[in-house]
Amino acid sequence: MQKRFLAITLFLLATMATFGQSNENITVSFNNTPLTEAVLKVEKLSNKVFYFNESWLKGHFVTKNFTDETLRNVLDGLFSNTNINYVFKDDGVILLNNTYVYTELPTDYFNEAKPDEKVIEENNNAPIFQEEYAARQTVQTRKLVTIGKQTPNAANKTYTLSGELKNSKTGEPLQNLSISTTDRTKYAVTDPEGRFSIRLPYGLNKLETNLLGFERIRQDVIMYGDGELNIELRENTESLEEVVVKSNRDANVRDAVVGVTNIDIQSIKTIPLVLGERDVLKVATTMPGITTAGEGASGFNVRGGRADQNLILLDDAVLYNPSHFLGFFSAVNPFTTGSLEIYKASIPAEYGGRLSSVFDIETKSGDMEKFKGEGSIGPITANLAVEVPVVKEKASVIAGFRATYSDWILRSLDEEELKNSEASFYDGIVKYKHNIDNNNSIQGTFYYSKDRFSITSDSIFDYNNRLISLKYGHNFSEKSRAELILVNSQYKYGINYEGDANEDFDFGYELNEYQAKLNFNYKLSDKHRLSYGVSSKLYSIDPGNIVPIGENSDVQAKSIDSERGLESALYLADLFEVSDKFLLDLGLRYSFYMALGPAIQNVYAEGVPKNESSIIEVKEYGKNESIKTYSGPEYRISARYLLGNDFSVKGGFNRTIQYLHLLSTNTTQSPTDIWKLSDLNVAPQRANQYSLGFFKNLPGKDVEFSLEGYYKTMSDLLDYKIGAQLILNDDLETELLQGEGKAYGVEFLVKKNSGRFNGYVGYSYSRSQVKLNSEIMQERVNNGEFFPANYDKPHDFSVVANYKLTKRFSFSGNFTYQTGRPITYPIGRYIFAGEEQVLYSDRNQFRIPDYYRLDLGVNIEGNHKLKKLAHSFINISVYNVLGRNNPYSVFFVNDAGEIKAYKTSIFSVPVPTITYNFKF
Repeated sequence: MQKRFLAITLFLLATMATFGQSNENITVSFNNTPLTEAVLKVEKLSNKVFYFNESWLKGHFVTKNFTDETLRNVLDGLFSNTNINYVFKDDGVILLNNTYVYTELPTDYFNEAKPDEKVIEENNNAPIFQEEYAARQTVQTRKLVTIGKQTPNAANKTYTLSGELKNSKTGEPLQNLSISTTDRTKYAVTDPEGRFSIRLPYGLNKLETNLLGFERIRQDVIMYGDGELNIELRENTESLEEVVVKSNRDANVRDAVVGVTNIDIQSIKTIPLVLGERDVLKVATTMPGITTAGEGASGFNVRGGRADQNLILLDDAVLYNPSHFLGFFSAVNPFTTGSLEIYKASIPAEYGGRLSSVFDIETKSGDMEKFKGEGSIGPITANLAVEVPVVKEKASVIAGFRATYSDWILRSLDEEELKNSEASFYDGIVKYKHNIDNNNSIQGTFYYSKDRFSITSDSIFDYNNRLISLKYGHNFSEKSRAELILVNSQYKYGINYEGDANEDFDFGYELNEYQAKLNFNYKLSDKHRLSYGVSSKLYSIDPGNIVPIGENSDVQAKSIDSERGLESALYLADLFEVSDKFLLDLGLRYSFYMALGPAIQNVYAEGVPKNESSIIEVKEYGKNESIKTYSGPEYRISARYLLGNDFSVKGGFNRTIQYLHLLSTNTTQSPTDIWKLSDLNVAPQRANQYSLGFFKNLPGKDVEFSLEGYYKTMSDLLDYKIGAQLILNDDLETELLQGEGKAYGVEFLVKKNSGRFNGYVGYSYSRSQVKLNSEIMQERVNNGEFFPANYDKPHDFSVVANYKLTKRFSFSGNFTYQTGRPITYPIGRYIFAGEEQVLYSDRNQFRIPDYYRLDLGVNIEGNHKLKKLAHSFINISVYNVLGRNNPYSVFFVNDAGEIKAYKTSIFSVPVPTITYNFKF
């Protein structure tokens, strides 16, 4: 009955529309005429009455000419770029705001729907709607939005909705926010500029957003055509109820990149670590594919790479030494850190200069509306970070300062040797962010850290990092954005020695890096997102100088000539959506390096060891004169294919080049290591990595699975001869060897992100091997065969778990197991020239004992009163609960003609810690 009534109504409307049209044609011209004025003029010329709301027409202008046109053609032309439709009725014209009145019924309109069709229609809407609201009481519903203009015969089409999502407080773009339909059939993730693009069907669509720390909203959108929707989201930090909001939902499955690790900065506060220090970079080592040479070791080994093969960026500036306290703490303040992304395979084309990985650390921006802060007090360190609005809703400052008071503790101990020792550090960071307007923003970061320690009473070591970063961002349009980045990184260290003998000296080393970078992002179409740019950096290294202290010192002053080099690059990348299932990320980077004078370089004879006697020519280069150039293409290719909505396979190929090398005679990175630039005698390192991975999410369970494999080849790796003298050596190249390497492995990760019980289990099997082969016997190691690298640890297993007992009490723990690293053992003795000598095995033929450790912690939240001075959080943890005496290294001593082996360990007993955290 209802259908027949509707049919009669439409028939009458169609009849009125037919008889109500004017037969008189219209001639009229408009030149940037307000649409309201144009409609009134056509109304007068057509002798009809127009019914409309003037607010619908505001902001629209018309520039068109009509010559002897029907009224229908004139109205179609006037409203072609608006959401206005119309219908003729008697002697009037009714304007409609994005509503279309059908004058014809579909041919199958009176056919009865089959029962199963009704069920399908209901199941596709109401049950999902009810489930979502029942499960998510915190969803905020926004006002209905209509995109495009309703037209007939468009019901079977799909349209593109694009836009930008921002933080309502700071105006910052929200990266990695997921926006999807409530049934999860359509999905998009915002890029670094907060932009998204999603294809939606005609008609009503129910969208939801998900991003950790921000309100979750439901936005109903009616799609009649392509259009844009910009959304601002409020931070969700005031809610004291548990709100589980998944950041990057399904991004691990849907992104094209493989080998990427994201560290959740908020969740690391419950992970028990040594001495209670919340440590962003230490947590990263619990993930598959990222290890260190040992407990307390500085530097990281990523997928079989050396410590110097990682590009560690803090707000785009290179952090050369990322550790404090000889490797026990990281030099990154956790309270000011906003995000950490680690690229182990699919390194974006904009990054270069390292073979293995990029640690991209970004400092969070300060709150632009209110003053707030966060801090902690532990047994060794204290930390405080504050956020200060400078111009409300436009500019803010965040500042953090951290320091240790371990000197006071050492002086309080009964051990006499420890009383005379020294170990202290501090670091500070300040970031200013200013949103000038909707299209322009600037930000600047200053960071400084300093360490000072004394292992013996006669030597004092110190080292420091200094970073300055400036970034200006400009939006040319909704599709195009540019960033200009200027940075300076400095790393210095020194040794002050004052002993009983006349050998007092002061030694200094300094490295400076200056970089300018210009990045562009352009949305070519819905299927192509381009990024391209240019960068150039200047290296300046003072390899070391020594000066005597006091008149009685026998030390001779010496200074090594400085090194300079210029590294530049161009890059172009395209994120290409081939289809709904197939996504390509294609990148090409071309890097160019030039070693610069002034310098003196030796030319050596071929086929003989490099030494003073094999020098055939000495070349002298003037200031800024080119010594040697190197260049090459660096390919960055990755692809994703969806095997289902929550299951994908990804593959990638990376080629990287590194022109800067770290020289160390230690197993792990040391504060007193030196960096060496490529020059006439030292070629850059190169690597190719192939990777393949499978990624699966369990729907509704918030559980992720990943299985990744990789194979990497490396060439021109820098090593050194036995007994090499690396410091204050004018002819350093005579002590160096260059060879090849290979690394391969499989990584498995299962991760539960939410719920009372959450955490992850990671396992990796990996091998890293080095080959130092040469036609010259003296430069051949292990007969020119592959041998394990110092950091080769085949098995690495980690478990990190948290259990929330109540809203205030939770338990956490982590367990780690690793294969012992390689070592060279003495295997015999022999007599030479009347003296007993030690015979050693092949390099790295043996291994130290395996490593395992269990840590446990209890976390106590303060009461949840809204109005209080500060909210507190107490962490009580025990590091190395089992008291495992894990060896850090093994060394050998000749005691009265007998070779004895000794092992050293860092923490051989359980270490309890209480840390008080507060937030205001």
